[in-house]
Amino acid sequence: YATYPTVELMKVLLPDSGHIQEMEIERKNRKNRRAGRPLLEPIYTVDEAYQSLSNLQGVGYKESIQVAPDIRARFVDAGHILGSSMIELWVQENGKEIKLVFSGDIGNNAQPIVKDPSTIDTADYLIMESTYGNRLHHEPQDEIELLREAIQDTYQKGGNLIIPAFAVERTQDLLYHLSLLIEQKQIPPMPVYIDSPLATAATEIFQNHPEYYDQETSDLINRGGSPFQFPGIKFTQTAEESKSLNNISRAIIISASGMCDAGRIRHHLKYNLWRPESTVLFVGYQAEGTLGRQILDGEKKVRIFGDDIAVKADIRFIGSYSAHADQAGLIAWVKKFSVPPGEVLLVHGEPESTNTLAGLLRT
Repeated sequence: YATYPTVELMKVLLPDSGHIQEMEIERKNRKNRRAGRPLLEPIYTVDEAYQSLSNLQGVGYKESIQVAPDIRARFVDAGHILGSSMIELWVQENGKEIKLVFSGDIGNNAQPIVKDPSTIDTADYLIMESTYGNRLHHEPQDEIELLREAIQDTYQKGGNLIIPAFAVERTQDLLYHLSLLIEQKQIPPMPVYIDSPLATAATEIFQNHPEYYDQETSDLINRGGSPFQFPGIKFTQTAEESKSLNNISRAIIISASGMCDAGRIRHHLKYNLWRPESTVLFVGYQAEGTLGRQILDGEKKVRIFGDDIAVKADIRFIGSYSAHADQAGLIAWVKKFSVPPGEVLLVHGEPESTNTLAGLLRT
């Protein structure tokens, strides 16, 4: 079972994940063969991913699902990404009903497009995420202003603004903010290229589900605007279209992957990192060991496709783009329970984050 947007997104994301696993395992197995070590198998392949899609069954929010004779479930909006859910489970055991709630990833109230996380009345056991249990986000208006400044500064220098972004939610959030800046005439005219087949497919799925939008996005549409279609936007499809961007200037290029470890973004970095007039704007977390982290940490030279590339572009970071609730958001969500949960189990967080949140919830 999954919400309808999740079913559609899985049709795109799951085979892509299988492909990445196959490529990664093949790379590791080349080393294993040379070292005489046992070969590895992917967790699942592209073919297995496609085969599994026939098992998906779409459901709506708050629709009751009889999972088993003694187990009933319901999805409610987690406000994290399109179609994301918290799960309520009612379990009959020894003549008694117990309610479990899995929070999943709790959304950030400040993020655009999707609605705020749903509130839940009661839970005997709450299994809750703690990703940002020890951190607060920047004010949401800061991210729009920082984006505007990056665009304005790059335009004045005659360079390109390169934005590595996750294909789902982060790309769509950026498009929403760009549409507002264009509507309000706050940025100079620059073409916007979405150079990621996965992001293009995901954006189409977002467009197909306006019933999941929040009030602000609905208002934008009612004014005749669109969060994903505006003057100057172009969705590239083929490798040839992507390569044609190598020699342009004064353009905004949004491409995956968000941490720069794969995808077309690496080509754009190769052709723009060495240009002082260009800007690379990171809008998401960069994990240790990734190309994105190397650039963000100030490396003067990075290796891309076997070539050493000098880092002379302006490197910027906007830390407030997050689909996760921060510490204040997590605490506020728990406090909205009509009756405090009987027991809270914190998951999905680094030890410091989880322990900090646990201490605050105990007070």
